[in-house]
Amino acid sequence: MQVLVRDNNVDQALRVLKKKMQREGVFKEMKQRRAYEKPSEKRTREKAEAVRRARKLARKQAQRDGLLPAPKPKVRPARPRPAVIAPAAASAE
Repeated sequence: MQVLVRDNNVDQALRVLKKKMQREGVFKEMKQRRAYEKPSEKRTREKAEAVRRARKLARKQAQRDGLLPAPKPKVRPARPRPAVIAPAAASAE
């Protein structure tokens, strides 16, 4: 996994890295590996995850087919853009 640091902004690069790791499931896997998981618990968890995935897939398919209403789009507040200061015009003397 690779994250580029722009303008020595390490804090933002760290946030991006954490978000990527979250999406990949690294934190979830680390939490699971902290303690031993019995085979029966593992089977139960994996079945529950499979059911969740199947329901999500069925819900998405029903939305595409028009059987369920599509989710409302999330409205994100506009991010304020940093002010760009134009360089002063050099006066010819």
